[in-house]
Amino acid sequence: MFALVDCNNFYVSCERAFQPHLATVPVVVLSNNDGCVVSRSTEAKALGIKMGTPYFQVRQLIKQHQVQVFSSNYPLYGDMSYRVMSYLASVVPEIEIYSIDEAFLGLHNMELCQKNLEVFAQKIRQQVHKRTHIPTCIGIAPTKTLAKLANYLAKTNATCKGVLALDSEERQWWALGQMPVEEVWGVGRQYGQKLRAMGLMTAADLACCSEAWARKHMGGVVGARLVRELQGKPCHQLHPSEDGTLARKSIACTRSFGRPLSKFDDLLGAVAAFTSRAAEKLRAQGSATYILTVFIGQNRFGPTPPPYTHSAQITLPSATSNTSDLVRAARTLLGQLWQPGLAYKKAGVILDGLEGHGQPQLSLFEPLPEVQRPQSAALMRKLDQLNRRFGQNCVQVATAVVPKGEPAPWLGHKRLCSPARTTSWSELWEIG
Repeated sequence: MFALVDCNNFYVSCERAFQPHLATVPVVVLSNNDGCVVSRSTEAKALGIKMGTPYFQVRQLIKQHQVQVFSSNYPLYGDMSYRVMSYLASVVPEIEIYSIDEAFLGLHNMELCQKNLEVFAQKIRQQVHKRTHIPTCIGIAPTKTLAKLANYLAKTNATCKGVLALDSEERQWWALGQMPVEEVWGVGRQYGQKLRAMGLMTAADLACCSEAWARKHMGGVVGARLVRELQGKPCHQLHPSEDGTLARKSIACTRSFGRPLSKFDDLLGAVAAFTSRAAEKLRAQGSATYILTVFIGQNRFGPTPPPYTHSAQITLPSATSNTSDLVRAARTLLGQLWQPGLAYKKAGVILDGLEGHGQPQLSLFEPLPEVQRPQSAALMRKLDQLNRRFGQNCVQVATAVVPKGEPAPWLGHKRLCSPARTTSWSELWEIG
């Protein structure tokens, strides 16, 4: 059996955890630069505020109904997510962190020690709320797709009280009949329209299709697996980290700029800052990377024709977590992407091909990896220690340094940001 744990309205719930007076009022959280709505409370959804709506389009509605608005506070959300996932990992044999607010749990053979999985799931919900004040819903089923479906119903059907276990064939077919076909995990709006045109209105209709039909009309083997999963036959297993920890498989640092940037030095400063932050996260989980991707994006609503985003990737000779090595590679990639005279609105760095510390992939012809360069590892340890002690970016690569007293040109707008209650000593929650 699988379980899917989903944190309800996660960004909003993180804000409410430290501001209890927001518990019953409409709340929304905005994206980078206070651009679009990315999280809504139930009360805000009832007002008709849609996910992804630009803030300026709903500003009057928000003012009319006194909706509380917050800029994204990613340090807070990331830390709260880590607390939730750490607890979940402590109570089940396997966990796959699917996103910042979702995780699949492996409940195989848990029936031997937990007679009732719904009761067990309710205990998990209670403990998560007690430890973090984050509300959750849990769906339990014999496949990951059905667990996703069960979670959807647990969240939308009040009679489920936040937990639904599809532990019998009768329950599974009842749940399949409740789910619109476009809401099935892996279907989406476009395929949903196509399936509805064929007379398939619910997940139950899709589950009644043959594998041959699914192969023909739903992308080959992918569609066949989806149908099998809906029929209760598992095709997808959990994908936990290889070492059993909460280590990520890739690390990204991307931001929209507060204003468009056209100078190469400004873009280089942004990419260097993002690379430094990604490298810091990489070292924090004891990993190294050998695949680096850099992308820069223009304003899609500007006069420049598409494509709006350009990216470049490099495979490093050996895996590294050294900030200097990664910034040097990122600079090379940026030089391939940047075009003079164009204004860029966004940039990002993605680290893939992560390897565990002390487990490098060796090369016959390249220099030894940094794990065998003790001076490099020692330097990075000192860098991280100084930044933890004296504040983030206390010591950084020269490329990312800006003149004292001036804001970095790539910083986004966060006019409505709440304090980083759990990650900054100066912003700790004070109780008078």
